[in-house]
Amino acid sequence: MEPVLIMKTACVLLAIAALGGLTMAGIRFGGKPQPPTWLAMLHGFLLAAAGGTFLNLNYHWKMLPLPKGMIVGHALIAVAGFALLLAATWTATR
Repeated sequence: MEPVLIMKTACVLLAIAALGGLTMAGIRFGGKPQPPTWLAMLHGFLLAAAGGTFLNLNYHWKMLPLPKGMIVGHALIAVAGFALLLAATWTATR
């Protein structure tokens, strides 16, 4: 498969995951303690699935609210990763 196509596919998949993450953050900051389980599981991929499992077992199952600091930290890391991926993808296509 062509490397640029792979990077563009990764951008699209990450953008979809980002929309799910923003939706879940909106749910949490809107006052609900957790997002729907189906949305949380759809949002995660490989390594994120391990973190999602940790959150699910330690917060969701115990009916504890998700820590807002953890949500903000995750968002900052995700935005930085997405920006780097976009920069690498569009630099490679020139």
